[in-house]
Amino acid sequence: MAVLTVAGCSSATARGEAAAAVAVRMLTAVTEKDGAAACAALAPDTAAELEQSAAKPCAEAILDENLPQPGSVSASDVYGQWAQVRLSGDTVFLAVFPGGWRVVAAGCTARGDRPYDCAIQGG
Repeated sequence: MAVLTVAGCSSATARGEAAAAVAVRMLTAVTEKDGAAACAALAPDTAAELEQSAAKPCAEAILDENLPQPGSVSASDVYGQWAQVRLSGDTVFLAVFPGGWRVVAAGCTARGDRPYDCAIQGG
């Protein structure tokens, strides 16, 4: 039983690190003005919502959003197929897709008992 518990923690840690890497990669791409790379890290519904609300391609629209620079990762929690990555200055939510983790919401700020307020999110 102890072996299974340790293996499960290792897997969750690795998954959390993978999710954090995608969050940092997306925010770094925005900081470097690489809209195509930033959009490649987004979940399909998030990219579509961003394009629809901005009325321009994702690669242009994401650069217009007020997303923070990638800060240091303070925590990465995995909940099944979902992850929450907390960075200094931002919280990013991700989901697992066939190709790996994708960002479903970013530029998120906690609001106490209310849901997070996010600059970008899927519909």
